[in-house]
Amino acid sequence: MTATPDTAIPQARSRRDPQAGPPPGVLAVVFTALFLAGLVLSTLLAGGDPFPSPFGSTDTVTSYFRDHTDAVQVSGALQFAASVPLAIYAATVSARLHKLGIRAPGATIALAGGVLASAFLACSGLVTWVLSRPEVAGRAEAVRALQYLAFGLGGPAHVVLLGLLIAGIAVPGLLAGLLPRALAVAGLTVAAVAELSTLVLLTDAAALLLPVARFAGLLWLVAAGFLLPRRRVRTEG
Repeated sequence: MTATPDTAIPQARSRRDPQAGPPPGVLAVVFTALFLAGLVLSTLLAGGDPFPSPFGSTDTVTSYFRDHTDAVQVSGALQFAASVPLAIYAATVSARLHKLGIRAPGATIALAGGVLASAFLACSGLVTWVLSRPEVAGRAEAVRALQYLAFGLGGPAHVVLLGLLIAGIAVPGLLAGLLPRALAVAGLTVAAVAELSTLVLLTDAAALLLPVARFAGLLWLVAAGFLLPRRRVRTEG
């Protein structure tokens, strides 16, 4: 018996529904690749000089931004570009969690955290781009102020909200069995470190928390993006 148009359309729709947007694992890879490319390319363009810490001396910071405007421009542009797949990732994962039957706040927390983390990263990239302009790079006071702003946006602000994205996926991933238990617990640990990085605003000694949470978070988002199922599998007891 052949399917009529009325029955064929719902069947085609049911095959498409579980996709719920672009593959989040691929989005996480693109986000990670763009972010890391900004770090690597800016270092290469600066002749091997790393991006200066905002806690360094004024002379070191101002000379870097004055002498390596191309490196700073590339860093800002790629940081801004990386914010786009991050926002799409958050929206896609949130939609998938809803399709998987998650009605707890986790899916909304993931969306809010991811979108805000993306927005802060985009703002940090734009401020960094401003620092690449010659008329700004030659003014020491402006450079210091803008670098602190870029650091605040792309450091603690971005990382803390990235932790909310991770927690919003990890909690339902653990409670509903959507992710391997070890991965979900690892996500909760990374999220906790990310939230603790708020301490950077109170003491410079906590700055080490930022790269730990950031890079562990990048790896976790990639893994979770590929392992989060498209459909809920219910087993008969």
